[in-house]
Amino acid sequence: MSDQLSHAKQISRLIIESRYPDCDAALLAGSFVRGQATATSDLDLIVFCESVPASYRESFTFDEFPVEAFIHSSTTIRDFFRQDCERGRPSMQKMVTEGLVLRDHALLAPLKAQAQTELLAGPPVLSLAEADRARYFLTDLLDDFIGVTDRMEGLGIAARLLEQATDFRLRTSGHWTGQGKWLIRSLAIVDPVEAKRLTDAFEVFFRMDKKQPVIDLVEQWLDAQGGRHFEGFSIGK
Repeated sequence: MSDQLSHAKQISRLIIESRYPDCDAALLAGSFVRGQATATSDLDLIVFCESVPASYRESFTFDEFPVEAFIHSSTTIRDFFRQDCERGRPSMQKMVTEGLVLRDHALLAPLKAQAQTELLAGPPVLSLAEADRARYFLTDLLDDFIGVTDRMEGLGIAARLLEQATDFRLRTSGHWTGQGKWLIRSLAIVDPVEAKRLTDAFEVFFRMDKKQPVIDLVEQWLDAQGGRHFEGFSIGK
């Protein structure tokens, strides 16, 4: 165990003892556990209190460490598992699976087993209607990107396109997606070659205002799922 992780666990145990002394169980998750902590990383804690009627989250500083605490019961966290599965972003499943035990309880083993099983199973397969909807909105955003001439507006569109295209690539190929840094990490896990192509293409645009590598990549991803989609699409009809 690294000195950084050992110190993080020590601080986390002090937090549990001082702030959540009556909790049933607790886990330390996040970047410290994965060995990816930076100077601004926070301590991600999952605190289990079977008596809480509803989950909540709170942020605070402890001994100069920023802390994000997620307070759950074994019932409320399963609701989050379900919601994360439905949206294709298994944030809580990852945290529970990777979490290091700070305070043990019998409820942890089945929760860890469920989280790991769901991660391995992958997200629900998109229906044809859901895939068509994703194709339509990505087509629409790509056209905005192709047509934009104002640099400031182009940056805004490109930022959305980076996220929407990556999410499209992952979900339509049956993989978990993510948010923020986890979106690119998720693609890199599935297909490191495509992840590098994505970052290289957007790097060229952001630095040199050259659109074509981005356009070529997004159109290729659309073609793999049936191509651009506009004619005949409707919502709510």
